[in-house]
Amino acid sequence: MNDAKDTDALDALFAGLPPTLTVEEVSELLNISRQNTYAWLREGVIPGYKIGTTWRVIRDELKETMRRSANVPHRRETHRPHPEEEQED
Repeated sequence: MNDAKDTDALDALFAGLPPTLTVEEVSELLNISRQNTYAWLREGVIPGYKIGTTWRVIRDELKETMRRSANVPHRRETHRPHPEEEQED
């Protein structure tokens, strides 16, 4: 699970945006070209809906996709020796 800091950053990024986003709005939000946005939509990297020739992105679906794909560090587990590695005194 992501920490509250990550959640707050995403919430702030998406604050004030309409529920349905255009390709131009998504491009600006993600700071990528429109060509990249179209490619990501076609490839399913970001969720979207094509209505006729027009793509639309649901704000909350995009936010959730970003939340799930965040590269937050994983908690490092302490090394526990395998039973065969344990030495008897």
